[in-house]
Amino acid sequence: MKVNNCLIMPMKDDLIPLNYRDISRYMRDISQYRLLSKEETYNLTRLVYEEGDKKAGRTLVVSNLRLVVKLVMNFRRYWKENFLDLIQEGNFGLAKAVDKYDPHRGVQFSSYAAYWIRAYILKFIMDNWRLVKIGTTQAQRKLFYSLNREKKSLESQGIKADNDTLARNLKVRRQDVQEMEQRLNNHDLSLESPIGDEHGPSHKNFLQSSCPGVEEEVAEHEYLVWFLQRLEDLRPELSEREQVILFERLLQEEPRTLSNIAEQFSISRERIRQIEAALLKRLKTIMTQEDC
Repeated sequence: MKVNNCLIMPMKDDLIPLNYRDISRYMRDISQYRLLSKEETYNLTRLVYEEGDKKAGRTLVVSNLRLVVKLVMNFRRYWKENFLDLIQEGNFGLAKAVDKYDPHRGVQFSSYAAYWIRAYILKFIMDNWRLVKIGTTQAQRKLFYSLNREKKSLESQGIKADNDTLARNLKVRRQDVQEMEQRLNNHDLSLESPIGDEHGPSHKNFLQSSCPGVEEEVAEHEYLVWFLQRLEDLRPELSEREQVILFERLLQEEPRTLSNIAEQFSISRERIRQIEAALLKRLKTIMTQEDC
């Protein structure tokens, strides 16, 4: 039985290559940790899973740091920035794998760790490849890595790589293919960048304001005054229970609860809910008639 659901986290001193200027130095430093045999790996994963042994967990992590680097190499064409960023994220994925691995399921630790390492790397690339995230759904993340590869495969066979064919082969919607192509083919544009020469106005100066205009504000205020006056005119026509529900529940920022009002009138919460529903329906009818 696992005793700890959050056991291992990477230590900055030996897992996260933040202070390295090049990967060769990092590789030289992590090579001091020897690779583990299958038996050693199994025994250590049991200690982590069954006893929450932090020392065993750390040994598993540092002995598999080279696995992270190996997997990171497969993502070089997607990340042109600091290569060590991907290694750092992969190390976090490795630590997560150590924390969650169950040695009794018959899955090799290296295969299980590879899944988490790739997952962390993929998420990092998707979140940082552009200023605007290009992959926010499962279909988009799949397309990010598969779209160009599938295109080349179809073209090499003399097949036109249109959106319908790509969507069918990749098992996604045509709309997903179209949106991803647009995202991949367009460049980010900073709202701070000038239009025309460097002294011209920036793009942000031409964004439409989300605030209402003066005419809208005046109209909204007039409607609110009319609405409140109409409610006051309606008050004499309402029963005491209806007045409490309307003015102390429906029109309050911090409304009274159904239970509180039900207790005041010694009736059930369900009865108060029914009165409230009927009152809302009545108000809707009145407002509709007024608009006409």
